[in-house]
Amino acid sequence: MRGVYLPGARRAESREVPVPDPGHRQVLVRMAASSICGSDIRAIYREHLGVGAEAYQGVIAGHEPAGTVVAVGVGCRRLRVGDRVCVYHIAGCGVCDECRRGYMIGCHDPSRAAYGWQRDGGHADYLLADEITCLPLPDELSFVDGACVACGFGTAYEALLRMGVSGRDRLFVTGLGPVGLAAAMLGRALGATMVLGTDTAPERIALARSLGLVDDAFPADDEALGRVLAATDGRGAEASIDCSGAAAGRLLALEATRERGRCAFVGEGGTVEFPVSPLLIHRQLTLYGSWVTSLGHMEELLERLVRWKLHPEVVVTDRFPLQRAAEAYALADAGTAGKVCIVFDAHGDPSDAQSAV
Repeated sequence: MRGVYLPGARRAESREVPVPDPGHRQVLVRMAASSICGSDIRAIYREHLGVGAEAYQGVIAGHEPAGTVVAVGVGCRRLRVGDRVCVYHIAGCGVCDECRRGYMIGCHDPSRAAYGWQRDGGHADYLLADEITCLPLPDELSFVDGACVACGFGTAYEALLRMGVSGRDRLFVTGLGPVGLAAAMLGRALGATMVLGTDTAPERIALARSLGLVDDAFPADDEALGRVLAATDGRGAEASIDCSGAAAGRLLALEATRERGRCAFVGEGGTVEFPVSPLLIHRQLTLYGSWVTSLGHMEELLERLVRWKLHPEVVVTDRFPLQRAAEAYALADAGTAGKVCIVFDAHGDPSDAQSAV
């Protein structure tokens, strides 16, 4: 089978590797969709920055996979051949406090391994996955929907849940990349009465507007704070979320949060500096750091997407076959597109069998 590796220095290389056999409580998934995450770009594609949880071990890339189970190993209790699944992208030890809560992202055991980082991921014809990390993909959702949920939409959903976003809130999103678009879509579904967004890329501002995910979106410039305040009766948004990972975006999210409001940081990397007393303490803000999601919340999100009749794949602007993975990564690296996804044909899901557009 083919597998795509990220050796660094903005390269994506395809190699021929054997098809793996599922072991105890493992399944073999024939890939249908495997989307590209901003963390892949930041910490692996450009250069290998990571240590610990972000240490890239030279494996097949891709941690946002969805596909069809084609073989099951001994001991599997739930999945059968033919099941459609999306994959929670970290396999933990299963017995620590974080794993028992479903937050395998937080597992500190040496056995913890993320798909596409420390164990082979979804940028291949087949993925070997632990059964526990696979969630049934509802028939109403496409494989591309499932791939988007596997990390990006799950990450946005977790942060919104932590802030308790509801109909009492106006939501402000800094960074309208794939996770920011997800936050806008899901924030509205959770009841936010107004959604505002900002970005440095005009293309992403235009995309957010065209998809109808925001009431207004505007450039992340010196006028951005004033525009948020003007749209919120001079008070600011009750809930804000930074998906940019940039110091300026994080600062703007805090500044644009209403007194006693809530703000979440989900954009990875970088730093931020701000005057703590006047900006955070005296305004009595609650600041959350939120990292990915749990198995339970990811399964809950899949169910709610069906109920809400929402399709995460609308934020996918470009689809590429596996043999064009290098082009896919270069486009994602440019920071102007929406979600970029690698798709595989012959899975009976017409919406997924497209080449790049």
